[in-house]
Amino acid sequence: MANVKNAKKKIIQIKKVTLAHQQLKSTVKNAIKNTDKAVAAGNKEDAERYLKLAIKSLDNAKVKGLIHKNKADREKSRLTKKVNTMEAK
Repeated sequence: MANVKNAKKKIIQIKKVTLAHQQLKSTVKNAIKNTDKAVAAGNKEDAERYLKLAIKSLDNAKVKGLIHKNKADREKSRLTKKVNTMEAK
């Protein structure tokens, strides 16, 4: 356990940042899953709506450095390709 005041403060700061990062990563994963579910269900309107949210959350995670730039671009490309190949219902 930390004994110095600034070390104790740093532990608290790290906990806050870790929690924020976990929430953002969870948002990204859920957005991707929701898009995949909508594609599997064949609902193009929902898929397009979830795709926008997924792209937004991926870009946000990329800017904050939680995921690599290339991974974010790859995920966006794959999701967009899935949605674009769907037939409108």
